[in-house]
Order: sequence, then C-alpha cells, then structure tokens
Amino acid sequence: MNIEVAQEQLFWGHLDLSLFGVSKDWHGEELEKPVAFGFAVDHSHLWFVACHQSPASIHPQARPGQFQAELWKHDVAEFFLLDPQTGRYLEFNLAPNGAWWSAEFTAARVRAEEEDSPFPDVATYADLAPDGSWMCAAAIPLKHLRERFNFGPETKLNAAFILNSPEQKFLSAAHLGDGEPDFHRPDKFPTVRFFHNTPQA
Repeated sequence: MNIEVAQEQLFWGHLDLSLFGVSKDWHGEELEKPVAFGFAVDHSHLWFVACHQSPASIHPQARPGQFQAELWKHDVAEFFLLDPQTGRYLEFNLAPNGAWWSAEFTAARVRAEEEDSPFPDVATYADLAPDGSWMCAAAIPLKHLRERFNFGPETKLNAAFILNSPEQKFLSAAHLGDGEPDFHRPDKFPTVRFFHNTPQA
C-alpha cells in the first residue's frame, strides 16, 4: 500500500497528494463512479484522504470532527493498519462529513477494549460539494502510531469503503479473498511502500 512522503508539513486545503482509485466492489462489480484515496506522511502525521463524486448517506448522528460509533452502518471510508510484529491492528472509520471512529484489535475482530476509546489527537476535515461529491481527510499523529503499532516500513495497511447505504456496496483497495465482504483479514493486508512524488518537468 503506497504512502507518499511529503517534503513539507501538510495542511487541509493545500493537500496535493497522489490518489489511487478503486473502480470495483468486493464482488467485482464495476462502480458507476470510482472512489479515490491516498495516504501520506509529513514529519508529524499520517494522512488519510478519501473522495467520491456521488452523494453519501451519512450516519444521522455524525457531526464533523466528532467521534461517532457505528459509522459503518452508513457510507464511510476506512483504513486498517497492522503491526506485523504483534498482530495488533487499528481500524479507522471516516465519514464523508469528517466524523470518525476508531478501535484497536489484538487479532481479527478481537477488540483490545470493549468500550470505545478514541485514538488520541486525531484531526479530521471534510468538504461536501453542492452536487453531493465529497472529500474528507484524517491526520493521525505518527508518535502514537509508532508507540502502539510500531509504524514503519514493515507496517501493513489497507483502505476500504462502504457506499450506497442502505443497499451497501463494499470496496477494498487490496484483494482480501473471496466470500462475504470482510475487511478484518489482517493476514491479507499489503505491506506499505513509502514513495516521494517527483513532479514532472
């Protein structure tokens, strides 16, 4: 999974990152409009950016920048970040309006804590256009990712989406296997690849 290395501090409103598209859902059906996502690191944060040029169904209690459980019952962008040394992983949900949720797992679908415990110092951003298209982003402190998940070149990472709620479509950037949609397959998450985006002359 690609992570762009930013040369300078990143700021919402001035993000110029490489985005990667997902054009098919879990079952291989072509989307009318693909989604796009990107990851980047600056000196202090991991950034996750997601966008779609179609209106979203957003959790009715979701508020911009606020922690909200069960975002996945509506449209959401997600990422899963795995520490291959310990098997511990982070699930992070980001609603199109910037609401978010997170949980830590010790194994597939095994919560580290039963009660919700928000990941510390997260900042989120969102832009909802009049035509319904949306872009959202989250900035997660590298300090905490390193402390909790040994974030680095051996990290495994996947991006995913849930769209078209209530008739939900499930999308995964990486192929996680067959059967019913299940994003919690950490053994299938790809290893990260850090890269520098060199502008063309």
